[in-house]
Amino acid sequence: MEKHVHPVDQVLPAPQLFTLGLQHVLVMYAGAVAVPLILGRALKMTPEQVAFLISADLFACGLATLVQSVGFPGVGIRLPVMMGVTFASVGPMLAMANSPDVGILGIYGSVIAAGVFALLVAPFMGRLLPLFPPVVTGTIILVIGISLMRIGINWAGGGLPTLTKVVDGAAGAFPNPAYGQLEGLGIALFVLVVILMLIRWFEGFVANVAVLLGIIAGAVLATTLGVMHFDRVAAAAWVDIVTPFRFGVPTFHLVPIVTMCIVMVVVMIESTGMFLALGEMTGRPIDQAAIARGLRADGVGTILGGIFNTFPYTSFSQNVGLVGVTGIKSRWVTATGGVIMLALGLLPKMSALVESLPQVVLGGAGIVMFGMVAATGARILTGVDFRTNRFNLFVVAISVGFGLIPLVAPNFFTYMPTVLRPLLESGILLAAIVSVILNLFFNGIKSIESAKADATAMAAAAEHA
Repeated sequence: MEKHVHPVDQVLPAPQLFTLGLQHVLVMYAGAVAVPLILGRALKMTPEQVAFLISADLFACGLATLVQSVGFPGVGIRLPVMMGVTFASVGPMLAMANSPDVGILGIYGSVIAAGVFALLVAPFMGRLLPLFPPVVTGTIILVIGISLMRIGINWAGGGLPTLTKVVDGAAGAFPNPAYGQLEGLGIALFVLVVILMLIRWFEGFVANVAVLLGIIAGAVLATTLGVMHFDRVAAAAWVDIVTPFRFGVPTFHLVPIVTMCIVMVVVMIESTGMFLALGEMTGRPIDQAAIARGLRADGVGTILGGIFNTFPYTSFSQNVGLVGVTGIKSRWVTATGGVIMLALGLLPKMSALVESLPQVVLGGAGIVMFGMVAATGARILTGVDFRTNRFNLFVVAISVGFGLIPLVAPNFFTYMPTVLRPLLESGILLAAIVSVILNLFFNGIKSIESAKADATAMAAAAEHA
């Protein structure tokens, strides 16, 4: 008698595994490469260094996905999960990038420390769930989207409005002559319109990869207009190895580490919701031990990220949504996607091609991607009781206000101690801290079971946003 195999553990034929795995990669690709592009350009890295960051990110995405989907003793949720760099870390890392005492090596040190922290606290995260009900998590994700939107808008404009140049040995800010040029704005608008048309008139796979297809269409237009060039692609090697600690030995600073650990708490709460939602979608019950294994994989993936020159990892919600759309529950599909990501990370020409994309092309897509992050937060907040609990209005209103301080008033904390600047310059972390404190003040703490139900509901909202 043939032994029954759960759909999650079913190994499909190789052609199906490759096709479905590639689909998962395409769905997450635009989001996966966005963070190294943002950080690399914020750190004023050379095009070759940014291309390497992209390769490293794709490689580490593959490793983290295999850890999560295949699983190892005590590590990995063993569900169809694709791992990618969390957008929640972008704001804090940009603040660290702008700190002369931290830089890229300090970022990597904080990432590794946050991964170790996640490993240690994974078994206890269930107890922290009550601190992050929908009113808190929705507010944090809303502020993340709003904070990132500035990046997307500046991309659409052609970079930053002002550029820092060294003249006669002194650094100064000068207007960016390419900023706001009509040609660039037209390309960004074209990408945005293509994405919206694909979403409006197509369904399923095409709609899921609309952002990627929009970027490709924008790249074709930019090439036709002579804005996009392929010199670096031609010069890049076909195959290269992603080496650990490429930029040097990581450095460790207290405030950046604490900052990134707070980010990891938010990431782990979000991951818990995704795990619970996936458990319901796949018919595999998720208990406390399974959640702990999944969160340990987040920690291991983040440690690998710091070692292989990239950033903190989490499960990608769009891929969770794809599981629901396709009905394919096999974890070996996402494991195959992880292998594909590993292979892409070893192909420098692919990374150089992504790095060659003009910022205006990314701008049209960035407005959609970052706007969807904010919309996800808003969607989660629609499940919050504002009608009978007026306190929730104050939690959201004041937390969003604090979160906007670094965005609208960059010099607001000028006279605060320097050691606190990386923390205070992140609107995301300010919103997280204030929302947790205000929720405790107004609403107290719910039970763990109620918090788990809230986490599942938040994951469902995020996956359908």
